[in-house]
Amino acid sequence: MELLKPYLEANKQRFLDELLEVLRIPSVSANPHHKADMERAATFFKEKLIAAGAENVEICPTGGHPVVYGEKIIDKKLPTVLVYGHYDVQPPDPLELWESPPFEPVIKKTAIHPEGAIFARGSADDKGQVYMYVKAFEAMMQNGGVPCNIKFMIEGEEEIGSVHLGDFCKSNVDKLACDVILISDTSIVANDVPSITTGLRGLAYVEVEVTGANRDLHSGVYGGAVANPINVLAQMIADLHDKKRKITIPHFYDDVKVISKKERKEMGKAPFDLAAYKTALDIDKVHGEKGYTTSERVSIRPTLDVNGIWGGYTGEGAKTVLPSKAYAKISMRLVPNQSDEKIFKLFEAHFQSLAPASVKVKVTPHHGGMPAVTPTDTPEYAAAHQAMEATFGKAPIPKREGGSIPIVALFEKVLGSKSVLMGFGLDSDALHSPNEHYGLFNYYKGIETIPYYFKYYAALKKSNT
Repeated sequence: MELLKPYLEANKQRFLDELLEVLRIPSVSANPHHKADMERAATFFKEKLIAAGAENVEICPTGGHPVVYGEKIIDKKLPTVLVYGHYDVQPPDPLELWESPPFEPVIKKTAIHPEGAIFARGSADDKGQVYMYVKAFEAMMQNGGVPCNIKFMIEGEEEIGSVHLGDFCKSNVDKLACDVILISDTSIVANDVPSITTGLRGLAYVEVEVTGANRDLHSGVYGGAVANPINVLAQMIADLHDKKRKITIPHFYDDVKVISKKERKEMGKAPFDLAAYKTALDIDKVHGEKGYTTSERVSIRPTLDVNGIWGGYTGEGAKTVLPSKAYAKISMRLVPNQSDEKIFKLFEAHFQSLAPASVKVKVTPHHGGMPAVTPTDTPEYAAAHQAMEATFGKAPIPKREGGSIPIVALFEKVLGSKSVLMGFGLDSDALHSPNEHYGLFNYYKGIETIPYYFKYYAALKKSNT
């Protein structure tokens, strides 16, 4: 491991330049106009894996965007780690809120990142975090090789629900066979407080459409006599929560796993500065389900939020129109043991029941995913703990995150392997928002830490056999 340090230091600028190169590719999976950009990003990762020393590298077609696969098998008797990441990114909208163009990365110093941070869409989610593995792999290959078998699977549809990854995994079970899946698409508590994610919420995402009259109407002629779909939709959305901010969908909480007071107390030991949290978001007061702390609301409790709402006239000036239709996109974050398929059905039935007879309602399910909890008493987790302690100089704490990585549950079901979520980003990195960024400290710390994971995991598995 000592041989890696001078290599990493000597190649820091190149590692950064290569990341900036792929960040310039607008690989937005949700937009069909970026199909060619998706292919460019896949090709980039293929070429860099080959240059780093991976074998059998290929761009694998799916029903949608392709998967990049590569491997380094040194001994089939040794444990195998499957590295997962994604090269697709969220749409950059709204563009006017970016301080610099989303696909023209710039490095700026911030209060949290005094050494500098890369501002660009995908810098933290997930190009920066998955590219750490490519560079860590290169460093190991250039300095004695890898201590265990390593496989790479980098997909292009995570931001749209990994819609074709399940079929790909089912068709390639032998190719993807592994002892553990290593993922860095999560965060740490702070740059001086390392942590390992032990739980993720699931997701159920829907689009709703409320229709009134068969065409847009003059609001003076028809207003007050015909239902306004925007007004109706707004009221229906408001009725999805009660005064205690609990979700009103019948049976929504039936399967929610209750966390014991002891577990909640242990979770509460994780550092959290409420004042700093509010300051960073420029809010005067937090908001959420009564009876739970802010940290609990975004980790162990399910939620329902409107992600977008539109209808009627939104251009400049005035147009006195009574719209025919109104729309909203709504996401529900789920916790163990909730099922996205069940929640889809419960939501649709309840939302239909909230509609007055003066409108018609259509609910369209989009992507979903199951919640996941990873064990902390395994060699796989112990290797991550030891690796982070080696490079951060202090033991990481376990924590649950509010985000969703639906493929974690899918991997366990199809491949029979658990995942380790060893991310290096920060919650303040503006994921999915304008001005997304990733600290240089975090990028380089990830590259430094990852080789330790493979070293410790190989040793732990050997001692357990």
